[in-house]
Amino acid sequence: MRNNVPAGRLLALICVLSGVGQAQWLNYREPGVPRTRDGKVDLTARPAKDSSGKPDLSGVWMHETTTAAEMRRLYGSSIDEALKLDAPGMEIGTQHKYFRNILLDLKPQETLLRPEALERMRNPAPSHLNDACTPGFSFGFPLAGLLSEPIKIVQAPKLTMIVYEAANVYRQIHTDGRKLPAEINLPSFYGYSTGHWEGDTLVVETAGFNDKIPLDVMGHPRSESMRAIERFKRRDFGHLDYEITFDDPKMYTRPFTVRIPHNLLPDSDVFENYCENEKDLAHLGGK
Repeated sequence: MRNNVPAGRLLALICVLSGVGQAQWLNYREPGVPRTRDGKVDLTARPAKDSSGKPDLSGVWMHETTTAAEMRRLYGSSIDEALKLDAPGMEIGTQHKYFRNILLDLKPQETLLRPEALERMRNPAPSHLNDACTPGFSFGFPLAGLLSEPIKIVQAPKLTMIVYEAANVYRQIHTDGRKLPAEINLPSFYGYSTGHWEGDTLVVETAGFNDKIPLDVMGHPRSESMRAIERFKRRDFGHLDYEITFDDPKMYTRPFTVRIPHNLLPDSDVFENYCENEKDLAHLGGK
């Protein structure tokens, strides 16, 4: 099931995103940033430390993008249909390759899907959550961090937050020594997260996900049993090594890991992202 993403699902997502308003600061020079003699940000400088001596992950980050040509090579002619609906700032080529298929790296003969996962992909439940302009919608984890918009990490002594521009939401990562609760009574789109440091790497464990949305546009499902382990390591001032290990024994035969390097967007910020003057959905089939 590597490349057979339903074209309608992808086109609907891109159309929905085209109705989203966003903006960026102009000519903002962030103080305290290492710069070269010509005034450019020195992305290879050492990262700042927090009050405890750990690397400070704070900043606006963008995942490495996958070019339109590479997306066409990976996914075939369905990309050509998506290109027809490109919106400025959200063109094919501004996302990460995993946004379409989180299991992209598997060989064609490999499968991790359990029968229940296959059934859910063949017969997805009707959901208003396919409509990004519906109140209560969220792209969820990890999709919100794989689209055309950056994330912002804010690191404090006992709490690190991740703000997702694409979804207009945030995650809280508790780093005050607490453990994940044995039972989580309110499963959510982004789960409940705790973090601890292993050397210079922040390790984040998350549980308490709901099963209302898939992991990607192809529709690979997740269950309320899923747990995720993320690792964040700021290699230098401008580069963040990031990986996610998914463990969902109800849907997949074994855990799997994806690696998604991020680049700093200096002198920038994230902004509210909302549907404005949206007129595409009425013309999409199945609505």
